[in-house]
Amino acid sequence: MDPVIIVGAGPVGLTLALALARQEVPSVVLDEGPGKDEPRLARTVVLREDTVALLERLTGMPLDEAGLRWAGWRSMRRKQVMREISFEEAESAPLHVAQHVLTGALRAALAAEPLVDIAADSRLDSLEQEPSGVTAHTRGPNGTWWRGSYLVGCDGPRSTVRKLADIRFPGRTAVERYAVAALRTRLPWDGEAVLHRLPPWRTSGPTAGEVVARPLPDGVWRLDWLLPPGKDLVTPEVLLTRIRETLAGWHDGTTPPYDLLDTGVHTVHHRLARRWRSGRLFLAGDAAHLLGTLGTQGLDEGLRDADNLAWKLALAWHHGPREALLDSYQAERRALVAARLRAADQVLPLLRGGGGLRSYVPGATRGHDALLTEGHLGRGPLGETGTYADSPLAPQHLEAEVPVATPPGAQVEDVRVTAEDGSFVQLRERLGRGALLVVLVAPGTGVWERKHWVTAGIMPRLAAAVTALPHPAELLVAEEYPGAAAHTVLLVRPDGHLVTALSGVRPADLYAAAEATVGGPARAEATAGSAAK
Repeated sequence: MDPVIIVGAGPVGLTLALALARQEVPSVVLDEGPGKDEPRLARTVVLREDTVALLERLTGMPLDEAGLRWAGWRSMRRKQVMREISFEEAESAPLHVAQHVLTGALRAALAAEPLVDIAADSRLDSLEQEPSGVTAHTRGPNGTWWRGSYLVGCDGPRSTVRKLADIRFPGRTAVERYAVAALRTRLPWDGEAVLHRLPPWRTSGPTAGEVVARPLPDGVWRLDWLLPPGKDLVTPEVLLTRIRETLAGWHDGTTPPYDLLDTGVHTVHHRLARRWRSGRLFLAGDAAHLLGTLGTQGLDEGLRDADNLAWKLALAWHHGPREALLDSYQAERRALVAARLRAADQVLPLLRGGGGLRSYVPGATRGHDALLTEGHLGRGPLGETGTYADSPLAPQHLEAEVPVATPPGAQVEDVRVTAEDGSFVQLRERLGRGALLVVLVAPGTGVWERKHWVTAGIMPRLAAAVTALPHPAELLVAEEYPGAAAHTVLLVRPDGHLVTALSGVRPADLYAAAEATVGGPARAEATAGSAAK
């Protein structure tokens, strides 16, 4: 079986390669660059709890060592503090990291992975696909032909894969623009991210805008200034003026010492590919979607694309394609990203529309602040992880289904579980291995050795039911799970989304749910899926 071809060696492409390797699927990553990333402190990403957990699981590296967890969040309007949030648990705080540091950690993990081949200086210029696989050609010093089972375009906004597949990429251009500077200095808020709207030193006019300060390790801060609409050039003189007036404004009129490390202009586009699958070709990350206004972070969604697609490609690679399963990647991920784009497009006129009656509506200012906070912190319709509630893989008509705190299609809570070898681990540590997870909620088991309860009560019957499932599954035991009664059985996908919760051991319902999760009954497929038509 040929490897999966991944076009693009950014964070999404590298993450997908690692995720496939963890499920014993080989891949080749076509990197049009030299095989390493230029250090750019003005190019950073903010990661939420689920994507941090994904990357740490794949790299084996605590990302807290590479970036900085925010100690808190502060938003201000003019001279007034509108909101202060303290992150009491480090795990719940957003993680801010330079993108080149993140890709460096991914490349280091891939260097020790024999199933992944990274081909530097390899730019895709043509591809062909047929029912049995994909052929791609690259130009450059090592220009050659590559043969793959599937091909995934993780090659960014100007995706060559998307263009060669003739997939439209409609949307809005230059929704927002920001001037960006990375500098080493001291700010009054140690470790806190700050959003300052209508700062008093810029009191009126279209350039009043807002500035965001996000901390990085070693006393470095990334500052983003919202620019007025248009294409005016941000000259070095303009940027230096912004830096000095902002720092002086935050330090009672005196500009503190600072070292300017990097600068840039960040332009936000809103676009969504019409199709994310075309036969054996897939799109992920910025090749499939662009979003990022109002503090939202597109990389989070790109990493979730990789997590969703990896286990489905792995199952197809090992056991043959199930077209309903492969089609579900587009159905699940595109619907979720489209909802976030719609939410941002609906909110933008309200927040960026300027004066008018809205400025005088009681409570409007605090409502605007709440919306911006949601985007920056990954909450609400602008930033939340989202669920696959309407997934085509969702099982139907399960008689024993019961509600728990996690709705079907949402990510499971990271509870402590007992693994089959008797060790205590976190549930998320068992994800991404290609197997379904079956979790029995059994209070009291944590205080006994596994050998005392593994053959008692309902365990033998549940173990037999798990063995009989149509796809490999791992049986885990949790003392408790939010909202779950004793003897509740949870079925969890390899990417950590809950399939269903059942009351007790119901082999028929468990089997039906597992079968639906992997795309229905296995059968020979002679042609590519409906998404290719």
